[in-house]
Amino acid sequence: MSSRPFGLAVIATLMACSSQPSQSQPPGAPAAPTIPDSPRPFKIAEVASFDSPWSMAFLPNGKILVTQKMGAIVLFDPKDGSKKILTGTPAVVSAGQGAMMDIVLAPDFAKTNKIYFSFAEAGEGKTNGVALATATLDQTGGTLKDVKVIFRASPYIEAMAHWSGRIAFSPDNKYLFFTNGERAKADPAQDPKVTLGKVLRLNLDGTPAAGNPLAAKGFHPAIWSYGHRNLTGIAFDKDGRLWETEMGPLGGDEVNLVKPGVNYGWPKASNGSNYDRSDIPDHKAGDGYEPPKVFWNPSLAPASMAYYNASLFPTWKNSLFVTGMSGMALTRIALNGENATKADHWNMGIRLRSARVGPDGALWLLQDGPNGKMLRLIPG
Repeated sequence: MSSRPFGLAVIATLMACSSQPSQSQPPGAPAAPTIPDSPRPFKIAEVASFDSPWSMAFLPNGKILVTQKMGAIVLFDPKDGSKKILTGTPAVVSAGQGAMMDIVLAPDFAKTNKIYFSFAEAGEGKTNGVALATATLDQTGGTLKDVKVIFRASPYIEAMAHWSGRIAFSPDNKYLFFTNGERAKADPAQDPKVTLGKVLRLNLDGTPAAGNPLAAKGFHPAIWSYGHRNLTGIAFDKDGRLWETEMGPLGGDEVNLVKPGVNYGWPKASNGSNYDRSDIPDHKAGDGYEPPKVFWNPSLAPASMAYYNASLFPTWKNSLFVTGMSGMALTRIALNGENATKADHWNMGIRLRSARVGPDGALWLLQDGPNGKMLRLIPG
């Protein structure tokens, strides 16, 4: 795959484009501290640019699907740089933090050409929420066919933040895990009857999976874990453990090991503070809430998370990569069983929206904002 070197001039250009406000902190809040770079075992190649890219999925033929905030899904061919905006996409609420969000291939994509994607959707009146949909990808015609919403967060409310909308399949491909943010309303994260502020476990058709741990206690039948804020990344490791990252309030961004039926505390416990700087009780032993495995204070503003276990970077095996918005950084989290440790931190000078591990073993990144760059990290 061809790509041109990503030099200092391009870095300066990207830094000039990275002035959008953080999604984790209000204006005037302290910026994330500048942490010294770890040694860089990689060089960065610029692949392409997109209009506020949000997520990406790699197709078996080498092409890439890229979602864009305003509602488009782009079929991109890195071999020749061609881009085709797919037709047939649903209407998207793109105000505030709303977007065409996550996108993944179905486990049986090779046979069905089926994809899953999430997006912010208008409801009745002024309400809105996050929807999960499936569609059949027609690459030749450049369109989505048989688009069907299979799950909607409940309830739809009047808000413009914390949709979340991340998607991951279980290692056996029998279940789909889906994140619903608490829509910046805090209290829904502890409400057992709603899906906001939760990790959900669904069947592949979007229905709640049988045997979810809290259904017998009167919780919404789709709920797997609760007490979450804005869940911006979710991924399974090689041993089938489910990891999740979320934006905290003023500080307190988290990486959590997600366990069935567990309460992660928001808004009753957090290692951050409210935006008015009033205190939130920190996580502490015996409080009944599961503490994060890793947290940041001040905020990194994590926007995505990817699990790395490829061979291109052998020293990165069994790691999580978290991208930062206000922190403008890429962070590697080393895993050891149920333990997680901050291992590397690279100040990238740009707001990073998304990370994915490509079929080539490279780590691929998307820069947030207009003219957001697609970047590829390779050894060097």
